[in-house]
Amino acid sequence: MARQTRSERRARRAAQEESKAAVERTRTRTPVRPAVEPARVDGAPRQLPGGGFVRESWGELKKVEWPGQQQLIQGTVVVLVACVIVGLYLFIADEIFRRFVQHVLLK
Repeated sequence: MARQTRSERRARRAAQEESKAAVERTRTRTPVRPAVEPARVDGAPRQLPGGGFVRESWGELKKVEWPGQQQLIQGTVVVLVACVIVGLYLFIADEIFRRFVQHVLLK
């Protein structure tokens, strides 16, 4: 690619400045304010904010992929085995430290 000439760089900068000015012109326009209460097509009464929380929550719960019985059993077994392993580790560590404190530090 050939190197830009000074006039090409000046033209590019002028175009950039022009586009920035156009953006600034659009930003300075007063924004159109929405109506206080948007018109309803179906004519339904307006709901209070947060009134659809239960309905939305129920809809989200319908999207959840719930585990089957086999997955539930496997997950429960994994949790129980992990609890037994951690419990045994803590019991053994507690016994070792108890004996260490009694026989070494307290004598």
